[in-house]
Amino acid sequence: MLKVSLLTVGIVAISIALLCIKLIVKPNGKFVSSHISDNKEMQKRGIHCVQSMDKMMRQKNPHKVKEII
Repeated sequence: MLKVSLLTVGIVAISIALLCIKLIVKPNGKFVSSHISDNKEMQKRGIHCVQSMDKMMRQKNPHKVKEII
């Protein structure tokens, strides 16, 4: 049981170290942002995150015509 626990802790430690190589080696290394609004290709196509799109759609239109019912 102790061998399995030590093996598991060792594998997890190695995995974390491998994931952090870029952070450790580069002076200003950081993880790449996976947020949609930070992606240049998505910005070119006018695609934003769901929260931003919802906020834009909920804004009142100052040019709308008032209808009389």
